[in-house]
Amino acid sequence: MAYLGNAPARSFISFERQVFTIVNSQTAYALSHSVTNENDIRLVVNNVVQEPGSGKAYTATGTALTLSAALTNGTDEMYCVFLGRATATSAPGAGSIGTAQLASDSVTLAKMASGTDGNIISYDASGNPVAVATGNDGQVLTSAGAGAPPVFEAIPSSNPYTAYSAGQAGYITLVGGLIIQWGVFGTFGTASSGSASYPLTFPNNVYGITTSMWNNNTNNLYSLVLDRDPSKSGFDWYQGDTGNSGRVGSYIVTGN
Repeated sequence: MAYLGNAPARSFISFERQVFTIVNSQTAYALSHSVTNENDIRLVVNNVVQEPGSGKAYTATGTALTLSAALTNGTDEMYCVFLGRATATSAPGAGSIGTAQLASDSVTLAKMASGTDGNIISYDASGNPVAVATGNDGQVLTSAGAGAPPVFEAIPSSNPYTAYSAGQAGYITLVGGLIIQWGVFGTFGTASSGSASYPLTFPNNVYGITTSMWNNNTNNLYSLVLDRDPSKSGFDWYQGDTGNSGRVGSYIVTGN
């Protein structure tokens, strides 16, 4: 038979029927199935459907059936049909099962959809489940903060620096961007001024510079000083003792 809407969840085959053996002068009979009340069965006596209810032909509760009047064996016949005891096969309709119908711990891994090896289930900003993509070997799972799923990232380096160059003139770049550079400047001759270039040009700023002097000539030690503010690539120097040779110094400069 054709129908409108979704396919029925149950396909009824038949209702169960119970035939009673009449006992003279008896009004109490036992039902083969428990019922809520007399409206759960249809009672037929001598092929006549009886009216249920208190003060009517019969009442029922649990497995107890009570007649309002006794029947006679050999003369009367009686049977009932369980209206709520249909023999059927059933399957839930599509989209009809919610969390209330599921028992706790009833969903096993075998019932979950297959996924990619290594993926992790998380939730997006809308509270919907999402799969966190598999990371690479050696990466760790890090939080992206509230409203975003976690991500796999490389383990941060345990070294305090990201680059360095060792030597008489050199530099080291620390984690966070601080750069420390060093070198020598001055003259082994009698020049009164000159310039010095850092091993690296600072990308952003020069924070400060410290200089010291060592004298190649033990006589008349004069200062070796900066001629002006240092730039991001170097500085100019000046020394007033042109009569003696060997005015050499060293520096340490910081920036980022």
